[in-house]
Amino acid sequence: MSSLDQNSSRQRDGDRTTRVHLSIYDRAKFLLLFTLVYLILVWAAMADNPILSFSDAASEIARGKTWLLGLSVIEILRQMHFLVSELVAPYHGIWQKYFSLVDRLLHTLSDWTRYRLSRVIKALLMVFLLAVVLGAIYKETPVRALFLAPKALWSAMPMLGQLLFAVFFIIIQFGAMFWFLSRGGVDTYFPDDIRTRFTDVWGQDHVLNRIRENLMFLEKPEEIEKHGGYVPGGILLWGPPGTGKTLMAESIAGETGKPFVFVDPGAFTNMFFGVGVLKVKSLFRKLRKLALRYGGVVVFFDEADSLGNRGAISSGGQQRSTDPMSSSIFGDICHGPAYLSPTAAALLVRESFVVGGAAGGGGGGGMGTLQALLTELSGLKKPRGFFNRVVRRTLGMRPKNPPKYRILVVMATNMPEALDEALLRPGRIDRMYRVGYPSKAGRVRTYEGYLAKVSHSLSSDEIDKLATITPYATGATIKDTINEALITAIRNGRTSITWPDVIKAKQLKELGPSEDVEYIERERHAVAVHEACHAVMAHRVRQHMAIDLATIEKGSDYLGMVASIPPDDQFTRWRTEYQADILVSLASLAGERMFFDGDNSSGVSGDLESATTIASLMEGHWGMGSTISSHATNRRFEVGAPGGGKGKDDSAKEMRRALSDRIEDNLYGLLNKAEEVLKENRNEILSLAHALETHKTLSGEDVAAVIEGLQGSIVDGRPYKNPQFLAEIEDYHRAALVAHKNHRTPDVVIPPVKVESLG
Repeated sequence: MSSLDQNSSRQRDGDRTTRVHLSIYDRAKFLLLFTLVYLILVWAAMADNPILSFSDAASEIARGKTWLLGLSVIEILRQMHFLVSELVAPYHGIWQKYFSLVDRLLHTLSDWTRYRLSRVIKALLMVFLLAVVLGAIYKETPVRALFLAPKALWSAMPMLGQLLFAVFFIIIQFGAMFWFLSRGGVDTYFPDDIRTRFTDVWGQDHVLNRIRENLMFLEKPEEIEKHGGYVPGGILLWGPPGTGKTLMAESIAGETGKPFVFVDPGAFTNMFFGVGVLKVKSLFRKLRKLALRYGGVVVFFDEADSLGNRGAISSGGQQRSTDPMSSSIFGDICHGPAYLSPTAAALLVRESFVVGGAAGGGGGGGMGTLQALLTELSGLKKPRGFFNRVVRRTLGMRPKNPPKYRILVVMATNMPEALDEALLRPGRIDRMYRVGYPSKAGRVRTYEGYLAKVSHSLSSDEIDKLATITPYATGATIKDTINEALITAIRNGRTSITWPDVIKAKQLKELGPSEDVEYIERERHAVAVHEACHAVMAHRVRQHMAIDLATIEKGSDYLGMVASIPPDDQFTRWRTEYQADILVSLASLAGERMFFDGDNSSGVSGDLESATTIASLMEGHWGMGSTISSHATNRRFEVGAPGGGKGKDDSAKEMRRALSDRIEDNLYGLLNKAEEVLKENRNEILSLAHALETHKTLSGEDVAAVIEGLQGSIVDGRPYKNPQFLAEIEDYHRAALVAHKNHRTPDVVIPPVKVESLG
């Protein structure tokens, strides 16, 4: 079986029964250092006493520097212990259980802190050994010799050397300043620091299966190179925020067992020209070193559009207008996008938001940083090492060919259109995978994964239903929903999540907390009728969406709303579906005019905007109107314009006027149809308005129960089919209508639901 077909993950460090094997360099580096120090001390003794032989000098140093021999013995014993732990599992287990106190104490520190402490200890050891060597040479104590060394060096330098040193010192100052400015923004995680595996990424199996192929070539490059190919070295993960792009990149490093280098999105944003270039070059020097030492490295650029930005803004990067007159694009009374299908709502938002242009420069993709990145990704590979690059060339020898660096570049963005084309060309970014919204099966798996981490009482059917009613949930939103449900349960004195906890968390995350306000009676009734018209129309004419909930509780940007969800995953939209969306939008205007004697509120403005936007696209772009030609294409190619000047402007005006007339005719016809549907369902609208005024918030199941006269999960809809109760509701509406016209409180209170109304 090939490695491509194996779905098992790499063994975690905590699951090992033996110690990780050390490389030959790590096993011998300190012994080599101690040997070098010993030989230098022997040489110093022989230089001080010419008649002293090498064996006598070696014996003298061995007797006088017993501490050096002791350090060597300790290092040998340490390496023997490591070797036995690498080969014998019981020995390693006993040591970890009873004798690893220091190791456990060190691991209480962060990985980066331990790495820095090791660097400091190694530096102090080097200074100590240098002081011992200088003391032997100058016949002084080690500490004094360490301080006398710069003085002796300075006195021995000629005047020209001192001048050169001064110039070199100035250069060092500038270099140190730029070095300091180029620090930060790059974090390195070593193989056993990364515990994430592909099994921890849920709902994106189709992307993971393709990435496994990249990893096979990274681990076994000869599989493709022996046939004349090359190992793909760049992956772009693009898609909506929260779909798991960063987690996927981390799992790639976890599966390969290679170091993982995380590049912060703002790492290359600097105020000085050239600092970003230095950061790029420093980053890739580090990557090449890690690749040679570990056999490969994974580098991850998060929010890659901040680095490779051309100044273009994609459809996902709009910013809301700051105009206070247009801050609420859906009006004052109705949460417009909630009852639309997701596609229609996205189109409405796209048309209603202000697209902001991206400023150039800023130290991101400009100021040479992007160009430096492009060069490093696919530029000529320089010979490695000072001896190879300088000494061999000085001697007239050809430098050795540079090694093949196994560097896997992974980039993530939700704005792929903003990336430079040169960055996306093959050879730099070889493969591009869309990490989109999970399918229903993926959402079920993700819910199961996060619910497995907490205590809950949800059944498999309830998890399946939860995945159905959250069609565009990402891994991040699912995790947040489960966490909010747990908070709700703990707030109520429980530690186990129930179905109502999840539903309440879902509503809180989608709608935000409701404001603690109470409507006056006539306004409450008007909002209830408005939302009831939306809900009844959606229930009667729209099959591609199901009502999720209806509410008249005031939120931050709405007075009431009817939210709908798709019952299944669908990737195409049809003319009849968009017409149904428009009917649901126009139901508020038709309903308010019907129930309030031709009057209507300003709250229908958002509904009219959504209906007009969809009708415009149907008529001018999608071929769903009375004409076939595309308005966008006609405008692009100036179809119908007789020439420049005034004639061209007149032709454009005529085109817009003709399109506007067709859109108005379409909307007017659909408004008449909406009025007919609402007249046929007058009793159902008033019944649902009464239920909303009574309960404030209804689930989709309860909305259907009231309309059809059935028993719902909370609301019993059967009393609403009783003629006597319907007459009382009608009387209350007439009183509310009179109060609306006279701006006073209704004379009749809202009738309560009576048990005897069941008949």
